[in-house]
Amino acid sequence: MFRHCIAVSLCLLAVPAVAQDTAPPPPVTVTGTVALVSDYRFRGVSQSDEAFALQGGATLTHESGFYGGFWGSNLAGWGTFGGANLELDLIGGYKRAIGSGTIDVGVTWYMYPGGADTTDFAEPYAKISGTLGPATLLGGVAYAPKQRALGNFSNTPQSRGQSEDNLYLWGDASVGVPTTKLTAKAHIGYSDGNPGLGPNGTSVAPTGKYWDWLLGLDYVIGPVTLGAAYVDTDISRSEAAYLQPNFSRTKNGESIANGKVLFSVTAAF
Repeated sequence: MFRHCIAVSLCLLAVPAVAQDTAPPPPVTVTGTVALVSDYRFRGVSQSDEAFALQGGATLTHESGFYGGFWGSNLAGWGTFGGANLELDLIGGYKRAIGSGTIDVGVTWYMYPGGADTTDFAEPYAKISGTLGPATLLGGVAYAPKQRALGNFSNTPQSRGQSEDNLYLWGDASVGVPTTKLTAKAHIGYSDGNPGLGPNGTSVAPTGKYWDWLLGLDYVIGPVTLGAAYVDTDISRSEAAYLQPNFSRTKNGESIANGKVLFSVTAAF
């Protein structure tokens, strides 16, 4: 009887621990990243004048699937709009599991605090992701409706007030390398937008239509990911030359859409 009482007592004492281990997740979670990258490439084109950029953001997600957050990076060269020389993206959307995959719909508001007028714009997006064998796959479409920030520009009064839309299609794939902490990754994207410069000398799709792609490796050490990748576009030298001096490196006139190996260090929380 004494041993039975001890056993019952131990079981009762263990109940809180078991309850704690099986406690449901909180209704709201916060995640984020901080990264240092050797070059900030947005859809294959450098936004930091092929120099280092410090980036970071956070996302608040509700158990219902709705989420909101922000992401920011410093800018230089082609991506500069004055002011703080900063890109700040506000993001909101809804994500839910469907079968073995996930669908994610939302909108990104691109802001450039203190910068030139007519630069901010909104871009809705939809993404679907899942697994195929050992690979994780994602396909996405982002469509920005007609807005002045995306419009064509020339030095004529008639050009002012124009607006254009912008379409971006992309696919991502990643797969773990067996017996290692490495993950191989690949990306391909297609842009279709205004075939020239926007009202402040830049554009989401600076040559109208072009492809961008990436091949790389990630190495995970706890919460830190070390990355290396080759990024490139099919924007030709003549197309880049046509858009100079806006579409160039301010240091030596080299195209900021040519192939380059990028490095990154990312910490997640």
